[in-house]
Amino acid sequence: MCHSSHDDLEIKTKIRMSGIKGLQGVVRKTVNDELQANIWDPQHMDKIVPSLLFNLQHVEEAESRSPSPLQAPEKEKESPAELAERCLRELLGRAAFGNIKNAIKPVLIHLDNHSLWEPKVFAIRCFKIIMYSIQPQHSHLVIQQLLGHLDANSRSAATVRAGIVEVLSEAAVIAATGSVGPTVLEMFNTLLRQLRLSIDYALTGSYDGAVSLGTKIIKEHEERMFQEAVIKTVGSFASTLPTYQRSEVILFIMSKVPRPSLHQAVDTGRTGENRNRLTQIMLLKSLLQVSTGFQCNNMMSALPSNFLDRLLSTALMEDAEIRLFVLEILISFIDRHGNRHKFSTISTLSDISVLKLKVDKCSRQDTVFMKKHSQQLYRHIYLSCKEETNVQKHYEALYGLLALISIELANEEVVVDLIRLVLAVQDVAQVNEENLPVYNRCALYALGAAYLNLISQLTTVPAFCQHIHEVETRKKEAPYMLPEDVFVERPRLSQNLDGVVIELLFRQSKISEVLGGSGYNSDRLCLPYIPQLTDEDRLSKRRSIGETISLQVEVESRNSPEKEERVPAEEITYETLKKAIVDSVAVEEQERERRRQVVEKFQKAPFEEIAAHCGARASLLQSKLNQIFEITIRPPPSPSGTITAAYGQPQNHSIPVYEMKFPDLCVY
Repeated sequence: MCHSSHDDLEIKTKIRMSGIKGLQGVVRKTVNDELQANIWDPQHMDKIVPSLLFNLQHVEEAESRSPSPLQAPEKEKESPAELAERCLRELLGRAAFGNIKNAIKPVLIHLDNHSLWEPKVFAIRCFKIIMYSIQPQHSHLVIQQLLGHLDANSRSAATVRAGIVEVLSEAAVIAATGSVGPTVLEMFNTLLRQLRLSIDYALTGSYDGAVSLGTKIIKEHEERMFQEAVIKTVGSFASTLPTYQRSEVILFIMSKVPRPSLHQAVDTGRTGENRNRLTQIMLLKSLLQVSTGFQCNNMMSALPSNFLDRLLSTALMEDAEIRLFVLEILISFIDRHGNRHKFSTISTLSDISVLKLKVDKCSRQDTVFMKKHSQQLYRHIYLSCKEETNVQKHYEALYGLLALISIELANEEVVVDLIRLVLAVQDVAQVNEENLPVYNRCALYALGAAYLNLISQLTTVPAFCQHIHEVETRKKEAPYMLPEDVFVERPRLSQNLDGVVIELLFRQSKISEVLGGSGYNSDRLCLPYIPQLTDEDRLSKRRSIGETISLQVEVESRNSPEKEERVPAEEITYETLKKAIVDSVAVEEQERERRRQVVEKFQKAPFEEIAAHCGARASLLQSKLNQIFEITIRPPPSPSGTITAAYGQPQNHSIPVYEMKFPDLCVY
């Protein structure tokens, strides 16, 4: 009756209404009747649920052909679709924990059989009805059903998988308001697994990894659409989670990002792209979605050491797109007051009060975080500035990162280090040891000018602001060194940057002088910034193995304020490092050989030889102990002198301490 297809619309509607009312009566009867135990069996649910969905599916047709409410009688205003929806809600509302699976499975089968995942409008409506009808503590069961169905359809068309993911996104957001339970990481694990499978499909062009005559060819743009749907779902669901669960999800996603290495396997497909690179990009996109809007007062919790190390090691890769994602992720974590959009463009404002920045005093937790990780952050910013493949977006992200660190995490020491860092970036553009293109050098000059203009107004030191303003006379003589002429659609560049006069540069000695007079550490300001190069540079694949890396390890004497007493810098070259590694290997080999000989001796030597060896060692040890005891436990000399022992040897006469006579000058 629910599936009636009578030619007469009025008769068909009445038959369907009667069928739905009959099902409604059966559902209501299950509350107090013995039939309740059987109605949830699959053979009954496979008939009841599709019948209700069939009437819901034709809601538009019923609404377009039914008479208007003014013409229809009061009892006939309700359509089969509306009655079917009420009956479905009532059915799901009565479902117990163990019956949810039997009630949801027919819905998934119905959507598969009628190809209703691709328009996805009806599928989303069905699961909204389901999620709002069941008890909140049962929400995670529906999510598990959808995740299992997504895995079961992993070889279906990308449009079908995208529809399932969209439905999952809507259902997960509703479920997050109730109880998601242990399905949080399960959901993200399934989504990331599907993301990796989609990347493989797009690269190989088929679901089987090889194209044959019977293989269904995959459309790459559809796979990209599915990947974007997965990333959107990851972000929308993560935004509903509490902070502690969101932190776990962030660490979980980061653990899935392939780590860069010198021996990274290159797997190419139709497009010739690297599978690892695509995986990194997609997972970093997901991580960016999760981190957007993430609020955490404690930076040590938001950026733990293991997460920050992996993220920053990814920032050293040659791929410009990956580096940009890493910068954006760092900005999302550091920006806790919504100041990011105020630094979307690089400029030298004469008055930053128009930005209406939200600035709070640096907390103790932030100070601890910067003491632990500041040099690591500075180093990656410095190395990122030296990349030849940087474009305007990279410099805007670097400017935003510097500005947000200055606002969110800065104390006097951090301000000094950031100024040293930017002056070192200016030196990179001036000396040009990296043979950077003209645009990159001009961009570095402009980046330094914009940041120093900002930090001078944040520090509110008049002499510092005056020096920055004097250098900004570049507008007349060298506009190609200012952001207003560099970071535009058609930048105006100079082909001769080697003859830049010193008056157009920010001078470290001058800045140190003016800030030192305001209480800043002038000694530290005078020191040029030199990053410490670590093993992560080897992972970045920028330097060959035979390249000599020279490190300037600067050891400052914190106990003495005098500059003359500082330990001179020690130069470490490739040969020094190689010798140290070879020596350590030789020592390890000798120690290993010695242990092998000892073990072999105890296994093969006779018992008498082993006993004699151990006895000799024991007697030697005993003699040494006797000497130590004789020195440490010797009694004090007697005030009355010595007495002679039986064999004519002098012997000290021990007198208790409380009976000894001490000079009057002794004070207790």
